[in-house]
Amino acid sequence: MKQPASTIASERSERGNPQDRARGLPRRIRSAEPPRSGLKAQITFTDRLRINFRFVLDPAVEFLDRTGVHPNYLTAIGVIGTTAAAYLVSQSLFTWAGLLILLVGPVDALDGALARRRGEQQAFGAFVDSVADRYSELALYAGLLWVAQAGSDWRLSFLVYFAAFGSVLVSYVRARAQSLGMDAKGGLLTRVERFIIMTACLIFNIPFIGVGILAIGTNLTAIQRIWHVRQMSKHG
Repeated sequence: MKQPASTIASERSERGNPQDRARGLPRRIRSAEPPRSGLKAQITFTDRLRINFRFVLDPAVEFLDRTGVHPNYLTAIGVIGTTAAAYLVSQSLFTWAGLLILLVGPVDALDGALARRRGEQQAFGAFVDSVADRYSELALYAGLLWVAQAGSDWRLSFLVYFAAFGSVLVSYVRARAQSLGMDAKGGLLTRVERFIIMTACLIFNIPFIGVGILAIGTNLTAIQRIWHVRQMSKHG
């Protein structure tokens, strides 16, 4: 007796692909298909920088690995350096603060790469790195807020608040999307773009222009990510 086509298809699905069976893969993970979100993966400015400057990053990571440097040391250097820069900002030494951030900033690009090279990429390490980034960024905003309060400049205080608000929300939207199995790392101002804007404005002694740009740009970025998550949820 001839079986219905639906029954044959069901049996084939249960048995799995013959090639997968030959490789000994469990049935539940054979021929896994990528999520059908209908949206392309987001490529950020940070991703492009890592690709374009690999010829610099790879030798640096190899050197650090040979010398036995632990990725957590790099994370700590980044936090301490940025905190010191925040203190310089609070003293209105903006140019020196910008130069210090420029010096310690590239360290942030090395800790994760070094952890991957050493085979130590773990969930907790990524968690610590992300938390350290938030502390570093908020420390700079605290320095700027100190300057605003010392000068009784309510406009600057307003801009610093909304820049910090937007920066935290950008990170939160991504983290919340990841917890739901979605990716939301794109947008106008990711952390690298914020780093470049703030560093440049500090070096040229125009930090308040940078804060104004960030106050607008970070909140627009958060909205972009929220919209992206909405589109992914519709195509999921």
